[in-house]
Amino acid sequence: MLRSGALMAAGSIVSRATGFIRSAVVVAALGTGLLGDSYAVANTVPNILYMLLVGGALNAVFVPELIRAAKEHEDGGAAYTDRLLTACTVALVALTAVAVLATPLIVGVYTPYSGAQQSTTVALARFCLPQILFYGLFTLLGQVLNARGRFGAMMWTPVLNNIVIIGVFGLFLYVSHGSPDGLTAAETRLLGIGTTAGIVIQALALVPSLRAARFRWRPRFDWRGSGLTRPLRNAGWLVMLVLTNQIAYWVVTRLSTTTGDLAVRAGLAEGVGYTAYSNAYQLWIVPQGIITVSLVTALMPRMSSAAADGDLTALRADVSYALRSSAALVVPAAAVFAALAPWVTGSVFGYGRTGPDDIEVMAGMLMAFAPGLIAFSAQYVLSRGFYALSDTRTPFFLNLSIAALNAGLSGAAYLLLSPRWAVTGMAAASSVAFTAGAALTAYTLARRLGPRTGTRTGRRATAVRTHLRLLTACAPAAAAGYAAARAAERFGDFAAAGAGTIALLLVVVLLAGPLRLTEITDQLDSLRRKIGR
Repeated sequence: MLRSGALMAAGSIVSRATGFIRSAVVVAALGTGLLGDSYAVANTVPNILYMLLVGGALNAVFVPELIRAAKEHEDGGAAYTDRLLTACTVALVALTAVAVLATPLIVGVYTPYSGAQQSTTVALARFCLPQILFYGLFTLLGQVLNARGRFGAMMWTPVLNNIVIIGVFGLFLYVSHGSPDGLTAAETRLLGIGTTAGIVIQALALVPSLRAARFRWRPRFDWRGSGLTRPLRNAGWLVMLVLTNQIAYWVVTRLSTTTGDLAVRAGLAEGVGYTAYSNAYQLWIVPQGIITVSLVTALMPRMSSAAADGDLTALRADVSYALRSSAALVVPAAAVFAALAPWVTGSVFGYGRTGPDDIEVMAGMLMAFAPGLIAFSAQYVLSRGFYALSDTRTPFFLNLSIAALNAGLSGAAYLLLSPRWAVTGMAAASSVAFTAGAALTAYTLARRLGPRTGTRTGRRATAVRTHLRLLTACAPAAAAGYAAARAAERFGDFAAAGAGTIALLLVVVLLAGPLRLTEITDQLDSLRRKIGR
């Protein structure tokens, strides 16, 4: 499991690293103003719609159902897998067709744009919306691989997508001479088709791994009486869960694009809207994507198997392990964002049309996001505990409270804060909502799994204690990291961010022993033994 997690983490690191380059090239080409907002909305809407109507259900339902089918069906679940894939693909094709036809309406829902701004966004979105189908195929085929214990491909193939986007925007910079005031029809086609081509290549790149796993998909339409009712019912609850998330996200998208538009029209500031929020969010979510997703993806087959066997003690142990192990890296990462935000954002986005004021805005948003990273990561782990139990109904109601709190606090930030600070307030609202939601979810799952069992030492190794000890270590570590970054900033943002991160992590490692952070000390001991050999 650890080898699988390490393979996925390595792929995710390379994917995120190339993703940073991709984001930097996009920002350098389009900036963080209205043109950047148009592209960001057009490229984000397909992912929003996919996750809204299908994606969340596929991610959460597929692996538990395939594990259960492999245990219960005489053919190892082969026919069941073919039927489930076929039904989901039909739904994806229909959804993609409807979305492309309704592009102007969709853009109008997410933005207040009119005139040339609206035309540009709609034109880009028409080219980007077919991504829905290929996002879905990527998830479907990737989950089949995960259920068969092959985890690497799904984490490594997004690198190909990033390379394609980098090439597309590099060509755009060349043909537009780097400073466009708008997009011509040819440039719109280049950016739209090129962006979608990256997702197509990402999905098709899974085919060799599927062949290596001896999987051959044979479409089957004999769905009646085939046992698809349970996954479809579970998927229905997840669709509703994602819908509540996307309503909250729609509130943020609508309010942040409106804020950016108002700020530009009033001559107050530029780059304080949705693009800045999106860029800060992309940075903020990196540790969760590399660490938590990789670990839980490797654990999910085992968790699903334990749940299918009724072994709640083993399931509890896996959830606790995932919480504690991921926190050992996620909590220091949150401290890095909180203490080093100006230098981190500057080293990633400080190029092309992005100026110091833009970096200052994004850094403030990243700092506001930082505390929520810990809770967001924990929430991801806890929700997978419910999904392993084939319970998607409870997470829906828990998530409803998170989405409502996030939307309400974001609306308050928009109404109470100036345009310069409104979107930063929305980032802080997310942190508050995630923290409250993680606490409520942890309490509910603990009651569902029953009392802790095992030795006294095992019962004391709780996720709450681990998080508290990590926070204790990260407080002085953040101060040391900030001091190191300030000392190195004359050499540039990248050097300052690197020096600050190294100093922060060194302090955490030094304090791991006295604070009995076994999640860190055990890994360090293992590393020393390997080096010694």
